[in-house]
Formats: sequence, structure tokens, C-alpha cells
Amino acid sequence: MKKKKISKWKIIGLSILGVLILGIAGFAYEYYQLQPKNHFKTVPVVSNGKNDSKDLPETANVNDPVFNVLLIGSDERKGQNIGHSDSMMLVHVDLKQQKYNAISIPRDTRVHLDGYGYTKLTSVQYIIQATQGPKKGVEAAVTAVSELTGVPINYYVETNYGGFQSMVEAVGGIDMNVPFEVKLTHPWYGENKNKVISPGVHSFDGKMVTEIVHERYSLKNGEFGRQKLQEEALKGVAKKALSPSNITNLPSLVKSIDDFVIATNMSTSDMLSLGLSAKNFNPDKQLTYYQIPGEGKRMYDDILKNTNYQLVVDQQKIDEIVSTNFQ
Repeated sequence: MKKKKISKWKIIGLSILGVLILGIAGFAYEYYQLQPKNHFKTVPVVSNGKNDSKDLPETANVNDPVFNVLLIGSDERKGQNIGHSDSMMLVHVDLKQQKYNAISIPRDTRVHLDGYGYTKLTSVQYIIQATQGPKKGVEAAVTAVSELTGVPINYYVETNYGGFQSMVEAVGGIDMNVPFEVKLTHPWYGENKNKVISPGVHSFDGKMVTEIVHERYSLKNGEFGRQKLQEEALKGVAKKALSPSNITNLPSLVKSIDDFVIATNMSTSDMLSLGLSAKNFNPDKQLTYYQIPGEGKRMYDDILKNTNYQLVVDQQKIDEIVSTNFQ
């Protein structure tokens, strides 16, 4: 009996089918691995929240996808590799319950830097970058916040104002709630000098969002008012980036991360997993925001060798917030 001849087109068709099956299987495996409960089984430890970090482990095993991220806004200019920590926000991420607790750390907070003495938090990154390089500088800032709050920090993401502008533009602009009147007294762009933004929800491009989150001198509550504006801007970015219409663009957005992030210890897969878990993010229901109260004083700065404005924070209040929302 003659063997039936197999058509070359049938062979090609079967080969294509095989490739497709392998591709789908590979995608399914990657998607499975990106699920937070599978991806965040081990997290890095940048600082453990204690003054003694000699035996600090590089990673920690976690039962649930729960970790802490420090967001840093630097005043670093384009072409530079040194800057001050101009804004800092610590976020407790609980992907199991889909809840996020955030606390702003004032830039002028008085902290102690080993080997140097007392100074403002904003100066820690700058002085260590100047003497030990960019990576050591950002890690020193992370450690300072970790020791101040007593909270272990696993990840950090640092951007600057140019990077933040690019981030907003990458998602096509945002809708931002402006809770109070803002007058732009120190704008990045001269044409916006003394422009007044009225309270309410506005549609902004990256340029205007950058101007607003930079302002503090005209605000009734100064730095605390600026922190509130930064919170509203981040809400707007998260809502837009994680909306159903944009979630399919998340991989390409993550791939362009170099356009708006100066430094981070999060991998591409970390960001994708975090983004996929937070799709349909509703900050009004899922995000709780806190500020640290304190008393402004003129005190001696051991690094700058002068007396300047520093904020002595209420440590008891920090401990109360942390014990309830960041453990």
C-alpha cells in the first residue's frame, strides 16, 4: 500500500500552529509569573528601618505580596548626576487586599547622617552623591527615611521634574484635582510666571503638572500644601495609566521607563506585575494618604555649617501612623 503524500502546505500549517501553541504557552507562563502572589514571593531589602544595618539581608521572603516603596522627586537637572531629595513619599503596597497607604516625608525634616551630624533630609542624598556616587546617594536617602519611620523599605523609584513631565505626557495628560488656589511664583517656564490655577478638576499636560507640583512658596501651608498637590498629581497619573483603556499599553509604558526614571531597584517585571495587579485603580477607595506634623525651627546644620529652617517632626505621630498602616 502506498503511503499518502503529506502536502508541504500541511507541514507549514502544522509548523505555524506549533509555533503559535508554544507562543501562547510562553505568554500564559509569563502572565502566571507576573501575578503578584507568584512574582512578589521574594523582595529586596534596601534598609530594615533600624539604625544598625550591619547584618542587613539583601532579600526577604514574604507570604503575601506586601512591601514598601519610596518615591523620590529629585531637583536634579538634565545632564547632572547629583541632586537633592526635593519630595519623598513612602507607600505601603498591599496587593493582596488592593490597598495602598502613603505618607509624605517633608524635605526639611531634621535627620542625623552618620559621619556628618544633623542636617535636612533633602541634603542627605546630595552630600552622599557628591562623595560616593549616585547609587550610594539614593540608598542613603532611602536609609534615612527608613530609620526615621522605623519601616523597612524594599523598593525605591526616583524621578526629577523633567522625568515627571515625561511620565504625564507618556499617558496622554491627566485630570488633576487642584484642592486650593495655586499661584506659580517659581515656574520652570517663564511664560507661566504668576499664573493662577483655580480650585477644581483640570485637564493638564505634563508641563503644567510639573509647574504645579513644584510650587510651594505661594501656598498657605507651604511644603504641606505642595505634598497635597503631589498626591493629587500621582492619583491622576495612576488613574490614567491603569485605566481599562490604557492597561494594554502598560508593557510599552514600562519599556519607556528610562525616559522618566532616574534610579530604581525595580525590574521591568516588578513594574509590570505591580501595574497589572492595580488595573482599575481607584485612589478614592484604595489609597489612604497621611502627612507628618512637626514644628519648624531655625537650627544649626552640621553639613551646611549654618543655621537654617528645619522641621522637627512629631515622632510619636509617626509611630502611630506606621504601627497602624505600614506593618
